[in-house]
Amino acid sequence: MMNKISRILKRIESIFELLIWNFRLFILVPVIFSLLSALRLFIIGTVDIGAGLLLSLNFKNPEGEATVKIVAYIIGGIDYYLIGIVLLIFALGIYELFISEISIRDENNSILEINTLEELKSKLVNVIVVALIVSLFKRMLNLDLQQVSDVVYIALAILLISISQYLLNLNYHSPSKHNRTDEKSNTKRAKNSAGATGKVEKKI
Repeated sequence: MMNKISRILKRIESIFELLIWNFRLFILVPVIFSLLSALRLFIIGTVDIGAGLLLSLNFKNPEGEATVKIVAYIIGGIDYYLIGIVLLIFALGIYELFISEISIRDENNSILEINTLEELKSKLVNVIVVALIVSLFKRMLNLDLQQVSDVVYIALAILLISISQYLLNLNYHSPSKHNRTDEKSNTKRAKNSAGATGKVEKKI
């Protein structure tokens, strides 16, 4: 009787664990919508840059209002591209973390290689900071400076962004982080080579 109850409980446990494990497949929903959003932002950015390129230049006043509008459109398009890149990195990152590794990716290209949530967060923050810098630059083009305090606020904003970028680079180039990344990459390559050797041996 006890053995039968134990088997039933074991079966319920395995079913429940299978259900929990397969729940990770719901990650495909944000992956798909992030990719679609990234595509939409790439299109918006392209339209924005195209609109800037179609504006006519004022050769009599090359630094006038027309040039500022062109630069604003182009910078705005780049900003949309950067936000799209954030969504693309997010989609690929959570897919690799929760679903499966992307096998067709080039092993020598580590730009989109994400092994932990910490790496995903670090890459997202880096791109988001660059997007904020570009967005601030776009705002500054259309900013009407009327007081000395406005210039001080802009200088402080640039200073804070520069400090944050410096701290991010400092964190990125830290030796411990590079050692962990190298160890993970070496482990992955060892697993791949072992799998390939096993396949060749089977064929032989």
